[in-house]
Amino acid sequence: MANSSMRGRALIWLSFIIALILQAAPWPGELAPFRPSWVLLVAFYWVLALPHRVNVGTALVVGLLWDLMLGSTLGVRGLMMSVLVYIVALNFQMLRNMSLWQQAALLSLLTLAGKVLEFWAEYLVSNVQFDPAQLWAGLLNFLLWPWLFLLLRRVRRQFSIK
Repeated sequence: MANSSMRGRALIWLSFIIALILQAAPWPGELAPFRPSWVLLVAFYWVLALPHRVNVGTALVVGLLWDLMLGSTLGVRGLMMSVLVYIVALNFQMLRNMSLWQQAALLSLLTLAGKVLEFWAEYLVSNVQFDPAQLWAGLLNFLLWPWLFLLLRRVRRQFSIK
């Protein structure tokens, strides 16, 4: 039992590490506004699938790692992820009962709210300008959610992560 629990924990963290690597991968300049929020999508999946395992604390740690990786103001993405994961965890039963496309629509709206929250938190610390082109990431998150959901669900079932 303990071995499968540790293996499950390791696979969850491995998925977050892969999401962080995908988040840091360079995109061409004209496509950069369309970069999906891989870390948020993976966090949303694990909170919906295993809310007792992945929670606000996990989101805070992953958000802090994301800040460290980008070299940005420490805590901005941790705050943003904690708030969004809290909202998803609070409503996980309702979200689980929705179709994948309904989930995708709500989670892309949450991603957009996260972009605004991220800007607001960064604006409190330094003088930054809001780039409306970043909101296009919500559209790509909408399109990617069903595929990522199905992929991570397959991984979770194949490795019996509970």
